[in-house]
Amino acid sequence: VQLQASGGGLVQPGGSLRLSCAASGFTLDHYAIGWFRQAPGKEREGLSCISGSDGRTYYGDSVKGRVTISSNDAKNTVYLQMNGLKPDDTAVYYCAAAAICPRLRIGVPVDRMNYWGKGTQVTVSS
Repeated sequence: VQLQASGGGLVQPGGSLRLSCAASGFTLDHYAIGWFRQAPGKEREGLSCISGSDGRTYYGDSVKGRVTISSNDAKNTVYLQMNGLKPDDTAVYYCAAAAICPRLRIGVPVDRMNYWGKGTQVTVSS
């Protein structure tokens, strides 16, 4: 099982990015895929999750209304569209898989998810 996050970069405040999480070794209908982020000196935060079994989506309070999670089963890839980015969104963003979506909060334990991908850096700055 492998997850590969990509799509990060430098963006100006108010800008948008779309992150991708490519999964291999399993199909999306078997796992929930979540997006998380961690900034230096801060705890890991759960942002969004999509359930593999029924496609339900969940969002954390800090990003609700600004991000959209979606999946492309043919590409075995989950996306996180982020709009209205702020400097506080600067962090390393990770995707991870688990049987069910976790509670999306600050301080999500690493062992709450079964598999983690390497992160992708998002920097929001003018």
